[in-house]
Amino acid sequence: MPLNAKIALVLDLVARAGRKPYYELTPQAARAAYEKSASVLEIPAVPMHSVEDIEVPVRDGAKIRVRMYLPVEPNWARPLPALVYFHGGGFTVGSVQTHDALCRAFAHEARCAVFSVDYRLAPEHKFPTAVEDAFDAYAWLHAHASQFAIDPARLAVGGDSAGGTLATVCAVLARDAVIAPVFQLLIYPGTGSHQQTDSHQRLAEGYLLDAPTIQWFFNHYVRDASDRDDWRFSPLDGTRGAPDFHGVAPAWIAVAEFDPLVDEGVAYAQKLRAAGNAVTLVRYDGMIHEFFKLGAFVEEARQAHSQAARALRAAFDAVK
Repeated sequence: MPLNAKIALVLDLVARAGRKPYYELTPQAARAAYEKSASVLEIPAVPMHSVEDIEVPVRDGAKIRVRMYLPVEPNWARPLPALVYFHGGGFTVGSVQTHDALCRAFAHEARCAVFSVDYRLAPEHKFPTAVEDAFDAYAWLHAHASQFAIDPARLAVGGDSAGGTLATVCAVLARDAVIAPVFQLLIYPGTGSHQQTDSHQRLAEGYLLDAPTIQWFFNHYVRDASDRDDWRFSPLDGTRGAPDFHGVAPAWIAVAEFDPLVDEGVAYAQKLRAAGNAVTLVRYDGMIHEFFKLGAFVEEARQAHSQAARALRAAFDAVK
């Protein structure tokens, strides 16, 4: 399929803006730039019954922010299912605020609570801090679900890009801790070690997420090159400590045709299937990385939101 016409226009506008790429900025400046631009083409924020930031303790004694979205008034007699969501941003940029509208959309359309996790970022907090924060937040929310009128038997994990990596790793760790989620919502997840797939080579520049930016993100995140071999960095082909992937939660995986990560997303779906897991793989033709956050301008992004939310709701409804 050709590049979607509106996506092509977005890429042209980005090029004309002449902004410095992230890899020419400090991490702090890149975060500020992303915070400023993240909502420009985002859908309007859907009103919620309540939005609250809560503090969640993690293993090193720190507390991280988790933003809770409730689409309806809490009802302890009929607790809500919930999505625990991890934002994208290469483990270096992004926050609960940059993904606010998307989390609201999922809460509204899937009729569930959403807990958006503000895990700590690199380079101040290198691998595996983000992974540990993600799992610790999920485990804490599972243990304290009743406090928020949430059903712990109907928790899902999800995320986009680097957040998708965290979600799928969290699903494996939660399985092993016997607190498994019922579903994984993975939006163009990063799953590979060394960016050597055909799509990484073919789409290395010109499609928003380019090869130098990917390496800039990861060079800030890893402690040394060996971290790339850790399965928690690379669930697709990481060999260090690699677990059995059998019996993890069913996954819905979205990939975009013009995304450098598309091949590793497809390969990860195949890996989960080969381990006996239920997987729905959806390829969005004509789309690029980050297209889920272009819903104000790209109709296909809004359609993808709805498809993801329907899959999430169906997983919740399947739990008796």
